[in-house]
Amino acid sequence: TSSVARAWSATFDELIGKHIEEFCRRYMSMNAPGFLAEYPDIFAVFIIIILTGLLAFGVKESALVNKIFTCINVLVLMFVVISGLVKGNIKNWNVNPEEILNAISNSSLNMSDTLPSEKSLGKGGFMPFGWTGVLSGAATCFYAFVGFDCIATTGEEVKNPQRAIPTGIVASLLICFVAYFSVSAALTVMMPYYLLDKNSPLPVAFMYVGWEGATYAVAIGSLCALSTSLLGSMFPMPRVIWAMAEDGLLFKCLAKISPRTKTPLTATVTSGVVAAVMAFLFDLKDLVDLMSIGTLLAYTLVAACVLVLRYQPEQPSVAYEMANTQDEPESFIEGNIDILPQPDDRFTIKNLLYPSNAEPSALSGFAVSICTSVIGVLVCVFSVVAVQGGLAPWSMSVLIIIMVLCLILTFIVWRQPQSKAKLAFKVPLLPFVPVSSLFINVYLMMQLDRGTWIRFVIWMVFG
Repeated sequence: TSSVARAWSATFDELIGKHIEEFCRRYMSMNAPGFLAEYPDIFAVFIIIILTGLLAFGVKESALVNKIFTCINVLVLMFVVISGLVKGNIKNWNVNPEEILNAISNSSLNMSDTLPSEKSLGKGGFMPFGWTGVLSGAATCFYAFVGFDCIATTGEEVKNPQRAIPTGIVASLLICFVAYFSVSAALTVMMPYYLLDKNSPLPVAFMYVGWEGATYAVAIGSLCALSTSLLGSMFPMPRVIWAMAEDGLLFKCLAKISPRTKTPLTATVTSGVVAAVMAFLFDLKDLVDLMSIGTLLAYTLVAACVLVLRYQPEQPSVAYEMANTQDEPESFIEGNIDILPQPDDRFTIKNLLYPSNAEPSALSGFAVSICTSVIGVLVCVFSVVAVQGGLAPWSMSVLIIIMVLCLILTFIVWRQPQSKAKLAFKVPLLPFVPVSSLFINVYLMMQLDRGTWIRFVIWMVFG
């Protein structure tokens, strides 16, 4: 919510000549580089307050308005891509640092008093910052893939979840990839990457190629898309807070329902205040990075849980019935026999590598839990060493040792029997897919800067 409000404010400010930014920089600058924004965004705070008030009084999303704004967003994206093909110049993908410095020194769009260094501009060419920049950008742009859990949670509502869930996830991934790839390619061929505006690149790019008239159309289309995204992100958050408060995970006062509006008034106001404070204090990139690191952590935990739960023994239903009803003690004793460890179910190398049971046991489930925990620690160490050490000899030696240990632990997990419980959808190729997901997610998290980690730790402590 805060990041979208910041983006909405930046796009609107670009339309009116950046008067909001100039006012805030002049009278409300904050001197905390690397942690807080250069200036507080008052307009973003006003946007969140207004929408919070509307939601608190029971205003709901309109499906027709969402469809109209979505169509406008698609048309704007297509227009940007076609414009990149028409007005683009492939030379913008093949420049050297000397040409970049000369272009910046002669450019009227440069608002900086000092010229950027060659290091800050990279090496030029198609990948000016190398693979390190690509991975860092991937970690930042991970916010584009937020919300795929909605597809997985609807598995019980479709006729064929084994086919519908993978198809839905892959199709959504492809749509997001094509949209972001196309717009990024169009922007960087229309205008050199070092001149793009960080907060509102689309209007600036069209102004650069001489299409000032299209600037307003693109900006208005962007505002429509951001408005839908902002309202869509603000609407469910109070309901999530209310549900957590109802379950006792948050303060009970947040579960109060207004008798007049029939909405969670306290939760709505609380979520709006928190979002407004974050939009007030943090920059757009910082908010996006914070959302990305949180999403990456959530997907990492999901991968670890999938790896552990698929190798756990099924709990006897009789035991659960006895725990709830306290009836039929004889049947509980009979059902409890299967819970006791079998004579051959002991911790030995033979049982670990060649389990005698075709079904998961307490020993196999415990072994998988321990191996997953150790893999998680090794993945964190691997990512830190890979990011900080680079290609140094000591770094490569440590990475090889960690990789070998992870392969051994993965092989041990692979040897354990999996649960045969029938589920709507199962992740294939265990344990390789979850372990690969752990590596990728944690490595992308380590690509984010130190300020993002500090803000994330503070957020987790308060949470």
